[in-house]
Amino acid sequence: MLGARRTDRLDQIAEELRASGAAVVTRTTDVSRRADLDGLIGRAVDEFGRLDVLVSNAGISKIGPVEDGDVDGWSAMIDVNLRGVLYGIAAALPVFRRQGRGHFVTTVSTSGLKIVPNQAVYAATKNAVRTLLEGLRQESTDGVIRTTAISPGFVRTELAGSIDDPAVRAEARRNMDEFGISPEAVARAVVFAVEQPHDVEIGDITIRPTVQG
Repeated sequence: MLGARRTDRLDQIAEELRASGAAVVTRTTDVSRRADLDGLIGRAVDEFGRLDVLVSNAGISKIGPVEDGDVDGWSAMIDVNLRGVLYGIAAALPVFRRQGRGHFVTTVSTSGLKIVPNQAVYAATKNAVRTLLEGLRQESTDGVIRTTAISPGFVRTELAGSIDDPAVRAEARRNMDEFGISPEAVARAVVFAVEQPHDVEIGDITIRPTVQG
């Protein structure tokens, strides 16, 4: 089950997966809308009978100095980076409890591990998610729920496109192009966490280029 805002890219990925023999269903999903997450989870259960893992990967990076006062950008990051994760948990947790097991895998960021200028609010949203997952883990030691936080460094993605400041955006793109790792590397980390026996929980994975400072 795949969900994203942009259906053109989503359909392309779905077709590639179907060509390899996978059963794939897509749904347009804006994680800042709770109804969209409810619909995504509901459709997955309807189509496949259960939900084993929810991978929350959506994120935006409206980075820049705090003194710029980009309140709209801050709100957008909170809506996507934090509320989007909360909405996913609210939708999936009852399903996981009903089934007797389930796994939340959530993309956080190395920006929450190493605080640097221009990323204060972005890092704050990511660290809020890290705290959320740890709290959920401690509330779920009955063996039903697993949580995993994946913290990537520079990855060759389109995240820089959400940066409004031209200079900061150009620097982020340059770093991605020069030494960013492939998205497939992060996907392998997700698979590693998911494929562990259910009594094994990989709580945190940090994955970044070997040359990243």
